[in-house]
Amino acid sequence: MQCGIGHLPGGCKRTMGLHCVLILCLFSGWVVGYKQGENVTLYVNKVGPYHNPQETYHYYTLPVCRPEKVHHKSLSLGEVLDGDRMAESLYYIRFRENVEKKTLCKLTLSEKQVDELREAIEELFYFEFVLDDIPIWGFVGYIEESGFLPHSHKVGLWTHLDFNIEYNGDSVIFANVSVKDVKPVPLEEGAGAAVGVVGVGGGSLTVTHTYSVRWFESPLPHARRSERLRDYSFFPKTLEIHWLSIINSLVLVVLLLGFVIIILMRVLKNDFARYNVEEEGGCDDLDQGDNGWKIIHTDVFRFPPYKSLLCAVLGVGAQFLTLATGIIFMALLGMFNVHRHGAINSAAIVLYALTSCVSGYVSCSFYTQINGQRWVWNIILTSSLFSAPLFLTWSVVNSIHWWSGSTQALPATTVLLILGAWVLVGFPLTVIGGIVGKNRAGSFQAPCRTRNIARQIPTQPWYKHTAVHMAIGGFLPFSAISVELYYIFATVWGREHYTLYGILLCVFAILLSVGACISVALTYFLLSGEDHRWWWRSVLSTGSTGLFIFVYSVFYYRNRSSMSGLVQSTEFFGYSLLTAMVFSLMLGSVSFWASLAFIRYIYRSLKMD
Repeated sequence: MQCGIGHLPGGCKRTMGLHCVLILCLFSGWVVGYKQGENVTLYVNKVGPYHNPQETYHYYTLPVCRPEKVHHKSLSLGEVLDGDRMAESLYYIRFRENVEKKTLCKLTLSEKQVDELREAIEELFYFEFVLDDIPIWGFVGYIEESGFLPHSHKVGLWTHLDFNIEYNGDSVIFANVSVKDVKPVPLEEGAGAAVGVVGVGGGSLTVTHTYSVRWFESPLPHARRSERLRDYSFFPKTLEIHWLSIINSLVLVVLLLGFVIIILMRVLKNDFARYNVEEEGGCDDLDQGDNGWKIIHTDVFRFPPYKSLLCAVLGVGAQFLTLATGIIFMALLGMFNVHRHGAINSAAIVLYALTSCVSGYVSCSFYTQINGQRWVWNIILTSSLFSAPLFLTWSVVNSIHWWSGSTQALPATTVLLILGAWVLVGFPLTVIGGIVGKNRAGSFQAPCRTRNIARQIPTQPWYKHTAVHMAIGGFLPFSAISVELYYIFATVWGREHYTLYGILLCVFAILLSVGACISVALTYFLLSGEDHRWWWRSVLSTGSTGLFIFVYSVFYYRNRSSMSGLVQSTEFFGYSLLTAMVFSLMLGSVSFWASLAFIRYIYRSLKMD
């Protein structure tokens, strides 16, 4: 395989030669080309149940044709995290050379191996090959259920595969595998009778595997070959441009913004007109004869309990907000196409480590402003607030994958690499960000001073309790993203490649806007009841969206997917819990800063001489 050297600048070829070619191939997107008759390597990757996307096993765990010595392909971090374990195969494919029914190998299957194949076929095992970074999918065998009385249950093994490969010029555009007009080899229980290419003897079966290769010219250029893969449908297609859901979410945002800006500001205008009168006393005398949010002006900026934990939540939430924004913009720049296996996983790990400085800075800066003293403990808490639950969840999930022999179990080298990224990059950046935030933190800007003795909070009606605010503050942001959430789940817990990143950016902006608006409205209602405990309430109200997302994940598992089994279920619910935690931290941080800005605005607007 070569890399289109004829297309490179002449100066580049003269000065840097092969090194320049390799660099441009890897980073500049030059077309990877083949010569006529050149070998095109086909890698076998993994197999697994059709309905359990994260339960995958190495292809060579099945009794199939395999070389005497298996050579694995070097994989990126993202590919390993995605469960890929590519290895060279016995398929010999030459560029633009057709092959008709070439023998791959002959296998003598024991009774146990036949039972293994039967079990895999009955669980709808599919296989994944990779040809020039193009995934190729197909089923291991064939199963047929027919009749009631008598009942017929037939299981067959595909022993012949037809590879259909499209090309344009010297590059591969698309490839798939077909079993059309191919008769499956029946696998009877206990290695029973056989037909066709199967021989019977002594409780064993002799199977001959064959394959054909056909090349077809395609008008699609190499730069657009991802479109061809996107339109191919081996797995169920659910992603589409869903304008109705986007319009529904936009209408919700407009209504919420109208509620906050028009109704709430009109109420505030009346409050300001009533409160801003000539006062003979100072700021401490404003509460004489008044009620509502003005009367608690000497308590509203009273620092909350568990200051270190609150600041850690705000810091990690700001980190995930930065991380999510970075991932979406990288996707919009085309850095995550369908041919870059696991690229988004690698980017998420790198960005998580690099954005650790954001969490340290935000947490320690605000902790210093609210008179926190144990800033070292605050940095440790910030760095472990999400990483500790992540490590615990991963340990359980990875142990189950390792016990079942799944390729989703990470090798020791990958575990050490990720751990090293956190120890050598993530944690030090958190410490550096915390030190910078502590040194650059100013004083807490409070329009009113706080009394030493807190005012007694009157009894609140039921609709102002924390649980009610959490239900309202969590449901409305969730309803704004519920439709898009289905497509995200279909991508993460399915096999589709998400490509609607422009819509995702809109929905992400809608989510943050709705969360901020709801938080401001609920905070106002809380202060109107003379309750000054808004600090944690503002975080919990919109942060409860994560609970709704986890409940939706349970609904998706039971009603929208066919996933089953210990391996798949453990991974699904474990990482769904982490996803809910990420949304809670991110939205809790956004709602807190929105509420703080709102409170500073209304109390600064009062005339307190």
